[in-house]
Amino acid sequence: MIRVLVADDHPAFRRGLELMLADVEDLEVVGLAETGAEAVELASALAPDVLLMDLRMPDLDGIEATRRLTRSGAGAGVAVVVLTMFEDDDSVFAAMRAGARGYLLKGADQEEIVRAIGAAAAGEAIFGREIAARIIEHFARGAGSSAAVFPSLTGREREVLEMVARGKGNATIAHELMISLKTVRNHVSNIFVKLQVPDRAAAIVKAREEGLGGG
Repeated sequence: MIRVLVADDHPAFRRGLELMLADVEDLEVVGLAETGAEAVELASALAPDVLLMDLRMPDLDGIEATRRLTRSGAGAGVAVVVLTMFEDDDSVFAAMRAGARGYLLKGADQEEIVRAIGAAAAGEAIFGREIAARIIEHFARGAGSSAAVFPSLTGREREVLEMVARGKGNATIAHELMISLKTVRNHVSNIFVKLQVPDRAAAIVKAREEGLGGG
């Protein structure tokens, strides 16, 4: 029996996944989480085999939640499969670096999701067709993606840094990303630490040197 934990901040989507998987033989949904922090907590407490993880969630985004689980003893043995709307290179490669074993888009059908769960539980890595095509294209063209820039940053932190590099203030960033001003400030502080810069101006310079923010 494969034990599955679902983490997504949309109640209807969580419920839909739970119902979709309820009748699948040898699968059991053991818990539902609505924030990244709750996903980490429940994964540590329930020890599921697979965690279906959304990327954009309150408190803690899916990338950072995945990183915390894969780097902590409490999360050992939990295979994270990202299930999200985002198919950009930054999100895909950030999830892979964080330790995700799979990456699917929310348009995936039941068969694809069940197959990914089984593969992840068996220790394999699996990607949806669209994502696999992007990965192949990335390596085929032999070019570095922006996800390779500042690898210590989470997907959300890189997104914030991109906006900072474009000259946007914290209030504007909070409005456009639909997150709180406090959350933006926390992301900016984390970015300063990870980039080893003293202030916003230095972060902008460093980001633009790497091609972020339009150069």
